[in-house]
Order: sequence, then C-alpha cells, then structure tokens
Amino acid sequence: MRFIALISALVCAATIAGASPDFWRHEWPETDFSKTTVGSWAEITSGGPGKDGIPALRDPQFIRADRARGIGDREPVITLELSGQAPRAYPIRYLTWHEIVNDVVGGVPVAVTFCPLCNSGITFDRRVRGRTLTFGVTGKLRQSDMVMYDAQTHSWWQQAIGTGIVGDMTGVALKQMPSWMESWAQFRARNPDGLVMAEPDWPRAYGRNPYVSYDSAHRPFLFSGQMPPHGIPALARVVRVGNRAWPVARLRDAGRVDEAGLTLTWAAGQASALDTARIDRGRDVGTIRVRDARGRDMPHDVMFAFAFHAFFPDGIWMLPR
Repeated sequence: MRFIALISALVCAATIAGASPDFWRHEWPETDFSKTTVGSWAEITSGGPGKDGIPALRDPQFIRADRARGIGDREPVITLELSGQAPRAYPIRYLTWHEIVNDVVGGVPVAVTFCPLCNSGITFDRRVRGRTLTFGVTGKLRQSDMVMYDAQTHSWWQQAIGTGIVGDMTGVALKQMPSWMESWAQFRARNPDGLVMAEPDWPRAYGRNPYVSYDSAHRPFLFSGQMPPHGIPALARVVRVGNRAWPVARLRDAGRVDEAGLTLTWAAGQASALDTARIDRGRDVGTIRVRDARGRDMPHDVMFAFAFHAFFPDGIWMLPR
C-alpha cells in the first residue's frame, strides 16, 4: 500500500532527526528557542521534509470558476468569501502538496492552510502586531499537526490552533477567518463568477492523494497522545467551533443541528481528500456549514477527533442527547 510506504519513509526520517533546539539551530539560526510554550521538545518531531521541503505558496494566480478545467466535481476546496470581493476557492488538490497559501484578498493578507494529517483546513489573517507575516512549513509535527513558521520573526506556529509556540511570537494568536471546505461543484454552482486558484508551477502530482486510506487508519501518524473519549474513533471527523466539537457522523445523520447559538448543516457531495489515490474518487464525507443566529458564516474547522482532543483536552464534546 502506497500509504504504508510513505509512513515507513517518514518514520525513518523522523527517527534520524533529533528533538532538541541544539539539533535544530543549524537550520533555524534566527529562531529564539528560549521562548516557548512547548512542555517537552520531544513533542516536536520531523515529518520527513526539512524547512520549506513542503513549499508554501505566495502570490497565487486565479482564474474564473466557469473557465477552470481539470478539477473533479467532488474534489474539496477551501472557500473564502469576504464582503465586496469575488469568492475564492483554494483546491485541496494543491494544498495537499503545499499546505499553506499566502494570499491577499481585498487588501486583507490571509494564510489558507491545510494539514493533511489532521484534516485541518483553516484560514488566518496574517496581520499580527502591526506586521504582515508570511508563512512557511517547518517540516515539523506536533501532535501530528503541521508546525508553521513566519519568515519575519522565524517563530513557529501550531496550525490547528493558530498560536505561536516557539520564538518571539510565542503565545500570540492569529485571527481565524470564516472559511469552509466544500466540493468544487458546490462552489461553482453558487459562484459561477467566483475565482479559483490556478495550478501552481511546481512538479507535483496534483489531484493525487499521497496519504491513501489515511482517514480509515486506526491510529494517526507520529502521534503518541491519548485517544478521543466516548468511543469516538481517532480519525473520525469532528467540527470544531472554539472549544466545542460536533462529530460529523451526528451531523450527517441529523442533517441540521441547532445548538450553542449556532446552526450546523451537513450536505452530501464532497469527497474525502485522504481516502483513494485520486482525490475525486474518495468516499463522500459531506460539506459542513456553520452559521450564527443571524446567518453569518462562523470560523470553524473540520478536523480529526484525535487532534481536537490533543489541542483541546478540556474541550466540550457535543454528543447526541
């Protein structure tokens, strides 16, 4: 199985790489490792590639949705809709290989991020303390989640929570913006005049999933933490809003849930990006929308249950009553 081969190669690389600032300083001479919220450096492991080995994107190009070709109808995209701006779709077929897109939408600098190992797709405002940061991929993992860095201060950031964990930006939180994953067909039907990110000029197998069968595995990769409570499988998807998590299976069965001042809906039509070798052939995991009482889209994330429990150990599980 291709996924097993990938895991074996990455585990080997992770074993060779040490878990200590003394080992990392040659690659990160400008990072201040004396400032950190990481309890033990053993929490941070190599995911295989080194710094920028997974190349984050800057200044992406876009084309009109009705002119785009080659993206499967069921393929997931991250949708960003800012007031007064044409809606934008960032296909997971590209984010799987780049993980971060640094973009500017209507004058707002944003980072669209996707961590395949946690299924976490979050959009952040890149403005912090009067500066605009540019994000890249460290090649490190913590709790199996991508560790990002910024090119301005060389601080490290935890993608799943958008918080600085090493360096001058330690403890600083990025502002999460409302965005969501949906199928390319769903985006295109609603936004025929919208924009979609054009294929990057990199030699990558766009549209292919290098993590075949990952979301049906029993355990996550390079994760030694506690499994989720309530008998929820580690790689089951949950919808995180703040410190609350709704199992996607519950939303799929109900179609709509109104709780905690929110309305969460599930609709069929979106393929898993972490199932079959071709993303557009993945099983249907559905599209989630989260809105408040006024119908406004709310910041949220559809992540794996183990990652929610790891980063929100005291989080609230929104289970059926």
